[in-house]
Amino acid sequence: MISKGCEQCAKGGKMVLFVYGYCDQRDCFYCPLGENRKNVTQTYANERPVESDEDVIEEAKLMDALGTSITGGEPQEAMEKTCRYLRLLKEEFGEDHHTHLYTGITGGRENMRRLSEAGLDEIRFHPPYEQWGDLHGTEWEEILYIAREEGLTPAFEIPGIRAETEFLDFLDEGAADFCNINEFEMSDGNYRRMQEEGFELKEGHMSAVEGSHDILETMGDHEKVYFCTSVFKDAAQHRSRLKRMARNLRREFDEVTDDGTLVYGKTWETEERLRALGVPEEFYTVKSDHVELAWWLLEEMVSDGDVEKGEIVEQYPTYDGTVVERTPLA
Repeated sequence: MISKGCEQCAKGGKMVLFVYGYCDQRDCFYCPLGENRKNVTQTYANERPVESDEDVIEEAKLMDALGTSITGGEPQEAMEKTCRYLRLLKEEFGEDHHTHLYTGITGGRENMRRLSEAGLDEIRFHPPYEQWGDLHGTEWEEILYIAREEGLTPAFEIPGIRAETEFLDFLDEGAADFCNINEFEMSDGNYRRMQEEGFELKEGHMSAVEGSHDILETMGDHEKVYFCTSVFKDAAQHRSRLKRMARNLRREFDEVTDDGTLVYGKTWETEERLRALGVPEEFYTVKSDHVELAWWLLEEMVSDGDVEKGEIVEQYPTYDGTVVERTPLA
């Protein structure tokens, strides 16, 4: 089973709103947050640092967002901020803008009511790993029913550390609507501690942990369980989001690749020189110390000796504009 939130995510249509980097409840050895996100109060909309409400709206529009995923840290430890952004998104994009939130604490009825009233649609609980198998009869069982009573869709989202059939029991009992299992991954933020715990990378993979797929033998056949692989996140989800952004960001001369990156040429020639060579205005943009233009035109001009040098640049269509590759032309 795949939830509405996951359907939108698979299309690359979910904006990720990182509201708060602190999580005081526990220090999970598998926490993937890097140094730039852990224990910070800065909000990010995808890769964009948020300084105003307009930043959130602009980022959502840039990717034609179908919905928003609220994450952290712990969003419930910044309730005022979390609820404000939920209201902002619903007011700007309407009730069809689907929102879901990841949380590692129960929060209680008041928080569930506040989140629901602010516009949250779906809440995904991640109970502490050390309590897996002993959740019945605790606040973790109670909060599922409370969340539903307050108008939220309750679910579990857990890392694929090991199989735990108690989550299936909650699904069969109707307490939770679904359970997402994320393939266990190593990141820059958790690599050292993961190794200390005895986990190793899967052969041939850059982030997937060896043995995480084994959980499917026990839990994978349940109709309300969805296993999200690291390959899917990168090859489908992330790429689809980049394509959505690239379509909106591309200039007349940018090429959008199958991976959702933008490709263009870069030269240090003057605008006057390009005009003299007959390059139409719509095929170049003047920057402070260089000119960006159609890569195929630049390649031809360098090949013909009309331009001394340049480079072909491939970069992400994200706020930080990370460059993937530079190919010198001379």
